[in-house]
Amino acid sequence: MKLVRFAGLLISAAAFVSPTLSVAAAAPLNYDAWMNRQAPAADPQARDAFVENLLRQMTLDEKIGQLRLISVGPDNLRPDVIKDIAAGRIGAIFNTVVARDIRPMQQAAVDNSRLKIPLFFAYDVLHGHRTVFPIGLGLAASWDMEAVATSARIAAQEAAADGLDMSFSPMVDITRDPRWGRVSEGYGEDTWLTSRIGQVVVRAYQGTDLTAPDSIMAGVKHFALYGAGEGGRDYNTVDMSPQRMAQDYLPPYKAAVDAGAGGMMISLNSINGIPATSNKWLLQDVLRKQWGFKGLTISDHGAIHELMRHGVARDGREAAKLAIQAGIDLSMNDRLYAEHLAPLLRDGDIAQEDIDRAVRDVLAAKYDLGLFADPYRRLGPASEDPPDVNAESRLHREAARDIARRSLVLLKNDKQTLPLQKQGTIAVVGPLHDSQRDVMGSWSAAGVAKQSVSVLTGMQRAVGDRVRLITAHGANVTDDPAIQRYLNEYLPDVVVDPRPAQAMIDEAVQAAQAADVVVAVVGEAQGMAHEASSRTDIDVPPSQKRLLEALKATGKPLVIVLMNGRPLSLTWEDANADAMLETWFAGTEGGNAIADVLFGDYNPSGKLTMTFPKNVGQVPLYYQHLNTGRPFNPAAPNKYTSRYFDIENGPLYPFGYGLSYTQFSLSDVSLSSKAIKARDPLTASITVRNTGKRAGETVVQLYLQDLAGSISRPVKELKGFQKVMLQPGERRTLQFPITYDDLSFIGNDLKRVVEPGDFKVHVGLDSQDVKEAQFTLQ
Repeated sequence: MKLVRFAGLLISAAAFVSPTLSVAAAAPLNYDAWMNRQAPAADPQARDAFVENLLRQMTLDEKIGQLRLISVGPDNLRPDVIKDIAAGRIGAIFNTVVARDIRPMQQAAVDNSRLKIPLFFAYDVLHGHRTVFPIGLGLAASWDMEAVATSARIAAQEAAADGLDMSFSPMVDITRDPRWGRVSEGYGEDTWLTSRIGQVVVRAYQGTDLTAPDSIMAGVKHFALYGAGEGGRDYNTVDMSPQRMAQDYLPPYKAAVDAGAGGMMISLNSINGIPATSNKWLLQDVLRKQWGFKGLTISDHGAIHELMRHGVARDGREAAKLAIQAGIDLSMNDRLYAEHLAPLLRDGDIAQEDIDRAVRDVLAAKYDLGLFADPYRRLGPASEDPPDVNAESRLHREAARDIARRSLVLLKNDKQTLPLQKQGTIAVVGPLHDSQRDVMGSWSAAGVAKQSVSVLTGMQRAVGDRVRLITAHGANVTDDPAIQRYLNEYLPDVVVDPRPAQAMIDEAVQAAQAADVVVAVVGEAQGMAHEASSRTDIDVPPSQKRLLEALKATGKPLVIVLMNGRPLSLTWEDANADAMLETWFAGTEGGNAIADVLFGDYNPSGKLTMTFPKNVGQVPLYYQHLNTGRPFNPAAPNKYTSRYFDIENGPLYPFGYGLSYTQFSLSDVSLSSKAIKARDPLTASITVRNTGKRAGETVVQLYLQDLAGSISRPVKELKGFQKVMLQPGERRTLQFPITYDDLSFIGNDLKRVVEPGDFKVHVGLDSQDVKEAQFTLQ
């Protein structure tokens, strides 16, 4: 049983504070030491003295060089990069990910540059490095903080073993629009849960000692509000009230700061008309002054240059000025700092302190990483460089398989269609059934597709020669030539079968007719749920929908296995499939994990962390919405209420939803008191029972509702959960402490308040199917 809560700390809401992790309330984990406290900072006095001494020795060109974060590639050829490093014109490198390539650049810095200032090396390690774990939405769906922590710790160890010092993650953007492709990277729609996961990942990366050879620095992203872009379009405008920012969107970043994150990547969007990259209020007032962030700020890719496209800078010179004065330390992959900071300083348009402040942050990060003490701390000696960077021995398959199983969500299971029997004949069809690339998902870091396990391979291993498997692709992921070209614009990720669509469907139907049951593996190619992959239509693509319709017409039991990086609109699938399993993009061991669940060797326990709509027209649709003066009541529908008239209102699958191969029941909720005074203890208790015939694990969720406040409050908010394993017939009484802070909110004056009044307690197996109780705060 894992009890996950936040401590009841009340802190000034002017600082947009999120709650901090409660050590006492968390169940013991294997990684207690780094789960429950941040890595200790370097001795600040020694670090500051070192940095100031070094700063006094640096020329202006060397200082500006420290502010450049570049990637080796067509625009920065390796010989030129080595030359610039030796001249002190580069401070850090990203996207170089193996020791044999990192080592000569570090040598150029510490052997050939005048001041021997080491580089640091960064990469987008979001859900694993060489071993790929489930995407962020999948990790969150496990509701298992130990699993999340394990995945992040292994990622840190593998990345550090390749010589990397920093990861551009975790991504803690709150998002409530599944049209946005980058929902795949994050942890869902809930502020409380995302804050918790973000803290766990930061601590797992940074460990108990950030200078340790197997620890890396977290570069949290994207600060701020990147997931709230209008229309779900990537890079798009955000316009939001300060109260909503403070209550719903900013707390996860603050939670990561509280966990000790050393880096913060700044988002590409504008906020109320001001791009984050030039937003002094965001970067100085909130991040530095109110939250006390002492770490490194990093622009997103080319973001300083994009200030001109935002329309707030006339030219590159003004863009560089706005960024450095706003508080951007490192400039990622543009040349504007290199070209314009010196002339700006010479002409008096910026101050020396603007540059020195940024350089201090860069040097301090390198000091905290232990690079001044040992520039090769993570690389180790050249004699230890692995002869084969992709060696099987470098992977952590057992952990990957276990964590992937925990992430899978059973959406439907009529007449106990699942688990499948290990006998007879099974048709395994669909464009994703044998894909090793797609099962890893987007941002799969240094993962190698040929080392990943497809669904077909996982099923073959699970059944051996006991089951006959008949396979067919049945369809392309999409038959739209324009979308095919778009997805393959940079890398040939989507394989297109040139056969006529009907010929592929006919082959799949023939396979289905010869089988006892059909497993259709459909959904999105990984590139469809990625950066720059926003969609207006979140249905299963038409080519695959036609395949599913043809399979359904055979009359054979139809099991749909979904691969996708966002909530999809699955109204037809829900009505027609006999069973449906959400697998996200499950990672290196995805196929084995999926087969474990399909054949019942593992009982699924995942729960959704984003609401699945019936129709894209319902978006945004999320559980913790505010009430209206005319709320819709499905039990007593009325015309003049907040509703759609052309669709059944409400989600297809609510937040927190997920089935099991067994069944669970909940007792009524009991409270330790029906009336409390400020800071009095209060506990909600409920008994959960496994009423089925199999052992299983479920997540019992606690939500609170403030029935009347000075501003409108959400219909419910997640404030705790427990994940519990029960044997058949076993029951257990769970207790949820409810703290004073759990009752607080950000008021219209942006101050955190707790107001007397009536509150409802909702406890359930998802956010809709709940038991209720009520108490009064006097």
